[in-house]
Amino acid sequence: MAKQLDLEEQEQLDQIKHFWKQYGNAITWLIIVVLGSFASWNFYNYWQRSQAQQAAALFDEVDRAVQAADAARMDRVFGDMKDKFAGTAYAQQAGLMVARQYISLDKPDAAKAALVWVAEKSSDPGYQALARLRLAAIAMESKNYEEALGLLNSAYPASFEALAADRKGDVFVLQGDKAKAVAEYEKAYRLFDPRTDYRRLVEVKLNALGVDAGPQDKVASAAGK
Repeated sequence: MAKQLDLEEQEQLDQIKHFWKQYGNAITWLIIVVLGSFASWNFYNYWQRSQAQQAAALFDEVDRAVQAADAARMDRVFGDMKDKFAGTAYAQQAGLMVARQYISLDKPDAAKAALVWVAEKSSDPGYQALARLRLAAIAMESKNYEEALGLLNSAYPASFEALAADRKGDVFVLQGDKAKAVAEYEKAYRLFDPRTDYRRLVEVKLNALGVDAGPQDKVASAAGK
């Protein structure tokens, strides 16, 4: 009986050896690939967390430089952010923040450079839209109206279309084109949520051009019934 069991065990061992000889390498490589993928995923998550923490710390430095209105420090720290963490939301927020402070410091070229970087490098349509709107404002201040219109004629996310139309209306007012200004202000007025305070400002602009925005509300209300 013992010998029979020994023979059965030996036969099973032989089958296992044959199986391992035929498929062992493939199984080994499969295990290596699976474990390697798992390790890579863990490392990637760790790297992402580490990058976010470092970017947040550097963003705090940018914020302190902005609060101190220290242009040289802003240049240096924001440059570090662009070099090391360009793909993070922190870097894009920092670009918008330093641009606003550069304007306050009467450094429009530095503000423009920061905003152009955000508009070109950001993967977030909202940040891109904000950067283009602010670039358009700088162009308007410099009386570069065609440049401003070029920026405002870009495609904007739906939530920014009203702002872009309002800004275009401002450009046309500066150019003395009342008809186009009215058309853009009316578009902005339609697009803004009635509960938005900014809509009231657009209404004031229309009134200043001799247009009563009230009837538009009545038409929209009738259409909704």
